[in-house]
Amino acid sequence: MNTSNLHWYGQSAFRITDGGKEIYIDPFKLPSGLPKASLILITHGHFDHYSPDDIKKVSTDSTLIVAPADVAKKLGGTARSIGPNQSMTVDGVVISTIPAYNLRKPYHPKANEWVGYIVKLTNGEKIYHAGDTDFIPEMKALDVDVALLPVGGTYTMDAKEAAEAANSMKVKVVIPMHYGDIVGSPKDADTLKKLVHGSVVVLKKGE
Repeated sequence: MNTSNLHWYGQSAFRITDGGKEIYIDPFKLPSGLPKASLILITHGHFDHYSPDDIKKVSTDSTLIVAPADVAKKLGGTARSIGPNQSMTVDGVVISTIPAYNLRKPYHPKANEWVGYIVKLTNGEKIYHAGDTDFIPEMKALDVDVALLPVGGTYTMDAKEAAEAANSMKVKVVIPMHYGDIVGSPKDADTLKKLVHGSVVVLKKGE
């Protein structure tokens, strides 16, 4: 499967190019000179996911932003609020959500209603960005083409748990994220690659 339309900028920051649109998820520590965003999706309000400076860096007057209610309130303006298990079409882009939360850690309570996103591309392929989460039961029912999963541990699932999640769902390609900055290292990406039954693509930062 072709993943050339996916660009990783470290942590959980991704850009998806699709049909002339540029979709950013959790922009953070973005380099200068990137294409302007058609759509920005925010998974939750922690600083390495909701970065107002990075949002400004790639925004224009026509950029649409979707975020959980607590973040959308901070953004104000035309930001659209979304919660778990919802779907919407934004500027022709079909997105849906599942919950993102910790099972035995305090950092991402389920009650906060933070989310992971499933973005449906114009060719029908679906990309799942898990946000900050553990391997939660809701993942098992997912049928997606690409899964972007955190592997750094501490605040999210670690590489072993991410592999268990990937192996439990219907997914063609797994891409590790949320490592190499605040927590986790490239070793975690390597561990995921060894444990996943299917295909794993380790993206290089900034490409």
